[in-house]
Amino acid sequence: MKLTQRCFGNIAKMLDFYSQFNPSPLSIKQFIDFGLSACERKSFIFLRKELPVRLANIMKEIHLLPENLLRMRSVEIVNDLYATSFEEIILFEKADVNENTLDRFCQALVKIRNRHTDVVQTMAQGVLELKESHDVDVQTENSIQYFLDRFYMSRISIRMLINQHTLLFGGVLDCHNRHIGCIDPYCDVISVVKDAYENARFLCDQYYMASPELVFNQHNEMEQGNETKIVYVPSHLYHMLFELFKNSMRAVMEHCGSDADKYPGLKVTVVRGKEDICVKMSDKGGGIPRSQTDNLFKYMYSTAPQPSKSDAHTVPLAGYGYGLPISRLYARYFHGDLILLSCEGYGTDAIIYLKALSNEANELLPIFNKTSSKFYRALPSNADWSSQCGNSMATRQLPMNQKQGHRLPNGLQATQC
Repeated sequence: MKLTQRCFGNIAKMLDFYSQFNPSPLSIKQFIDFGLSACERKSFIFLRKELPVRLANIMKEIHLLPENLLRMRSVEIVNDLYATSFEEIILFEKADVNENTLDRFCQALVKIRNRHTDVVQTMAQGVLELKESHDVDVQTENSIQYFLDRFYMSRISIRMLINQHTLLFGGVLDCHNRHIGCIDPYCDVISVVKDAYENARFLCDQYYMASPELVFNQHNEMEQGNETKIVYVPSHLYHMLFELFKNSMRAVMEHCGSDADKYPGLKVTVVRGKEDICVKMSDKGGGIPRSQTDNLFKYMYSTAPQPSKSDAHTVPLAGYGYGLPISRLYARYFHGDLILLSCEGYGTDAIIYLKALSNEANELLPIFNKTSSKFYRALPSNADWSSQCGNSMATRQLPMNQKQGHRLPNGLQATQC
């Protein structure tokens, strides 16, 4: 394998070195506070150490994947992309901090971001190649699920760091733009809901020639308006909402049939509590059997036909089946969550939880260590009848922000059996 040869050649020692360190999770408040001071030199000094650490942690884990998957051409492509990016970043490890270096670093980050644009689809294609060419056993499927959750979460976090730096220092700042990098200090949740709905509705109208209406069920305490504002990344929230709207619209249209006179609307409720802002989306799309609910967050499962190569540049209502798993990662990235509650024969509720306080919205990051390594080599223990969480991937997300005795965040501690 190309990457294996390269890693055991010129960058193996650097990978070993940087993978020993913990990634440093940041809160949205820290992102905001730093963005307000906007010191490019400090950002450069932090990122030239932090980015190699995050890259090395996940690259070490790539090498633990089942051999059959590592041999897939698409996975080899992803491996090479990460190796190239890692090599380019560590070139700045001991560079003098001057204007030329800062400019070259910003250009390198843009290049890396562009290089990794299609990584989600490429890795998904690699999993498809494996399914088509090999029988995938339970252990292999569990390893892939465990890895992809961590791999895509790592990707989200790395792109977040890159976007913040390049948006703050990569060009002329727009003084009329209230955004700090990609973060909106006054992100209007209801406005993002409406944007996501309209774009999903456009696709639904194209495909089904009709679409369900949006019905807001705004809580009384939210009517003042300011309560719908949150410090958040609008693009992350949009991604989650757009995926949920697409799924709900497809369910409603196919459950009701093309002869329906009127399609039941999608009810959205936005509520701010002391800890979280909750966005609940309710549809009457027939619901999901309880036995299939967990499958909706599995990367190797999809209720929709696989996309053909001719559809590669279109935006279908359904695709690889990665929409919900990755949307949940976006929610969990800043310690929120995304859950589904379904009533088979009636409809489904989807709830997005977002941390209401910016100082509590910390990054949730995967970390490579002995605990994570063991998961790829052993079958997960089966829970007995008294445990309801034995099959949930949430119980096997170890370790996130944990290394050698560090405590897990509260949101993960509660899911352990």
